[in-house]
Amino acid sequence: MSKQQKPFARNTRNITRLFEILTYYSETFPDQKTALSIKTSKGWVSYSPADYLRITNNLSYAFIKLGIMPGDKVGIISTNRPEWNMLDMAIMQIGAITVPVYPTISEDDYKFIINHSEMKLAVIEGHEVMTKFSNILDETPNLKMVYTFKDRKRFPYFAQLVQLGEENQNPEELQRRRDSVKPEDCSTIMYTSGTTGLPKGVMLSHYNIVSQLMNLRQTPALWSDKALSFLPLCHAYERMLVFLYQYLGMTVYYVQSLATIGENIKEVRPTMMSAVPRVLEKMFDKIMSAQKNMKPLPRKIFTWAMDLAQQYKLQDEDRTGWYKFRHWWADKLIYRKIRKNVGGNFDIVVSGAASIQPRHAAFFSAIGMPVFEGYGATETSPVIAVSCRDRNGREVGTVGFPLPGVEVRIADSGEILCRGHNVMMGYYKAPDLTAEVIDDEGWYHTGDTGKFTQFGQVVITGRIKNLFKTSFGKYVNPQIIEEKFCESPFIDNMVVVGENQKFAAALISPDFEYLKSWCRQNNVPCESNEEMVKNSEVNRVFAQEIAKYNPLFGAAEQIKKFEIVPEAWTQQNNILTPTLKVKRFIVQEKYKDLIDGIYK
Repeated sequence: MSKQQKPFARNTRNITRLFEILTYYSETFPDQKTALSIKTSKGWVSYSPADYLRITNNLSYAFIKLGIMPGDKVGIISTNRPEWNMLDMAIMQIGAITVPVYPTISEDDYKFIINHSEMKLAVIEGHEVMTKFSNILDETPNLKMVYTFKDRKRFPYFAQLVQLGEENQNPEELQRRRDSVKPEDCSTIMYTSGTTGLPKGVMLSHYNIVSQLMNLRQTPALWSDKALSFLPLCHAYERMLVFLYQYLGMTVYYVQSLATIGENIKEVRPTMMSAVPRVLEKMFDKIMSAQKNMKPLPRKIFTWAMDLAQQYKLQDEDRTGWYKFRHWWADKLIYRKIRKNVGGNFDIVVSGAASIQPRHAAFFSAIGMPVFEGYGATETSPVIAVSCRDRNGREVGTVGFPLPGVEVRIADSGEILCRGHNVMMGYYKAPDLTAEVIDDEGWYHTGDTGKFTQFGQVVITGRIKNLFKTSFGKYVNPQIIEEKFCESPFIDNMVVVGENQKFAAALISPDFEYLKSWCRQNNVPCESNEEMVKNSEVNRVFAQEIAKYNPLFGAAEQIKKFEIVPEAWTQQNNILTPTLKVKRFIVQEKYKDLIDGIYK
């Protein structure tokens, strides 16, 4: 049996449909100056709750005037911006369905999603996306209207859409549309970016997502009032959290770019944000690099404090008096300075999409950035389990308890199954695929393997599809191996291979920034990535890293050979998903010859 989180404690009104968040926000927090804000090259551009409501309603009037009917699909292809939220609310409150799409995918993927979803209208961002859309318009006959956010001289644009609504206000029809939307109606179709296969359209109802909000509203502290957002709203994880922020009356600040996250945190001093482990790892590495220019005594104190932070126990009761005494001094000498440099006002940092290294979860919590881990999937709206403030609600290596109303069990195969208000309506136009993952009893088969702790916390142990057998019949769980080896500062990403082979091997994409720094310190040539990865000294140090971590695994799981690749794995070269997970099948295709060479 699993332990579920306690019911919510916040004094907030229940809602049943997502667009009610907007009117609830305006009515409940009338003195709130800023609902949504974004950093641009000209500074912060902000919208009050009243602005948000007014523009959203004008967009709804425009959609009605343009003939968008209940059930029609409207696409948003954009990075995070306040207009994204306005469009989303405007679409849903007239009974239409939002189809969020990443602005970084290929023309073929756009064509597939537009045609498969039967998208009728799209609002798109950027010259590159506009060019891709222009190239496929003849092959997407259902797409009748395209708008851009700026005037790009090719399509009508956002300001004209708002103006159309202002000139054709129809509050009676809007209210009729709002009243006709039922909680069980589809609110959105979210296409999985996934690490394998074609995108699948996940249908989520208002009820699916609203239930998440009702059961997560107790998570932030009452004083938490500013949220920073940089993960894509096209991802269910960030989108749900932004709904939650708005429901709780928090201000949402969108960063200018991924490169300015650190700067924007200092400006906003947010109380809450979400992140993926890779972002936290980069922050950790940057903090650790501060010791390079320190004198011997300050460096010794800094190193002591950093080591102490990585031993931090997340539960107050688990920290001894001796540890608390040392932590008090470390905070006075070191941690408060770090907090000041990174914003210094966090209530929660929610980490999801992949497992965070235990030492990083401990470290950030120790310095005053409490890490709460979450687990789920687009198909589960998305949260299945998450850390909470209950006793044993936060524990390194676990993702907390299942949400209230979400049942979780472990199948005989070790697979995690869940059932409850969070499970999707199904895959759009794919009942066969839906039946593959939701059984006759309503259990969603996650494809992940896991277990419960003695307290009922969920622990993720791997991915079923990633498991493979060697030619000796030994099972290898590559995810666990990769996560451990990626603790090395030299390794940015790694993929373990060896199915039906005599041994496990690895492809390694280095942390090139760290590697270049090491090369300079050790007088190793580093003019290019290719030069570095071919260097014998570099290969020697990577061999040492492999030898360091290998003893932590059984004989069949140990890495016998490895190859270092000269490319960083990124979203731009299609190897990472938007939440920075490695697309394993892409890696295996791209480096097939290299892998074959390992086993010759």
